[in-house]
Amino acid sequence: MKIAVVGAGAIGGYLGARLALAGEEVTFIARGANLQAIRADGFKLIEEDGGERVARGVRAEQDMALAGPQDYVLLALKAHQVGPIARDMRGLLGPQTAVVTMQNGVPWWYFHKLGGEFDGRPVTKVDPDGLIAGNIENERIIGSVVYPASELIAPGVVKVVEGNRFSLGEPDNSKSERALRLSEAFTRAGFKAPVSSDLRSEIWLKLWGNLTFNPVSALTHATLAGICRFPLTRELAVGMMREAQTVAEKLGVRFRISIEKRIAGAEAVGEHKTSMLQDVERGRELELEALLGTVVELARMSATPTPHIDAVYACASLLAATLAERSGRLEIQSR
Repeated sequence: MKIAVVGAGAIGGYLGARLALAGEEVTFIARGANLQAIRADGFKLIEEDGGERVARGVRAEQDMALAGPQDYVLLALKAHQVGPIARDMRGLLGPQTAVVTMQNGVPWWYFHKLGGEFDGRPVTKVDPDGLIAGNIENERIIGSVVYPASELIAPGVVKVVEGNRFSLGEPDNSKSERALRLSEAFTRAGFKAPVSSDLRSEIWLKLWGNLTFNPVSALTHATLAGICRFPLTRELAVGMMREAQTVAEKLGVRFRISIEKRIAGAEAVGEHKTSMLQDVERGRELELEALLGTVVELARMSATPTPHIDAVYACASLLAATLAERSGRLEIQSR
């Protein structure tokens, strides 16, 4: 099958390289040095065990129109990067093309076919002007939750840190033929890719940690272990997660584990810097709206007070605005 990977970074590269090695017709949408490296040498994958494999002969394009219509498009960009390329994605979309969203946080299509009083409502924090929904029809969407960790360590080279699970799911919770077919392709490529009948609960389970630890780490420059072991920030994490759970449960989500177990899981990861802290240190735009702004939006929709989340969102938003205004980065260095 024809699969385009939009965003040939850590996750997109991992997926695309394995799918190509498994025999799928993969096109990477990339730019700059990454584009040139893929065209010249293929895509190199360094697996968890240190073994190296190279997907040679894969196609790489910057212009999506040149790639043409696909069977599946894997949208492997961060949430705030989707809007600027949404119009260009029309070049990849044929009548039956499915778009697999791989962003962290609450997706713009969250209320599509959800049912209930909010059915069909847009999530404006991740699609404020409707540009994404206007160019990627909701009927094309297959959702996903990304669990692996990997790094783009050089142009055209991805190192897998750990994990190989990508949960897939239709917005209406059906196990459609197109979702099952994609799951089979992922499985042939060596991934665990179950088709979930309740993907939104998986979205919230991952978001539960991201909405808490990412912005708190960006503000404090602490690792996961540091946040969980410092009594005041652990208490703050509990408060934020309790508020988020109330919002989600009002929308029909059920959490399979307790707050304490979720925090213990984060603490067990150890001295790890969250992706948002890494973005602060490198001067990159923060993935704040998808991870936290959307939760504030959904809290207002469901009339749920979220004082802890609101306070952290306000502070993290000011930090993001200050860094952007000054084109700066912020890092604590040892003396």
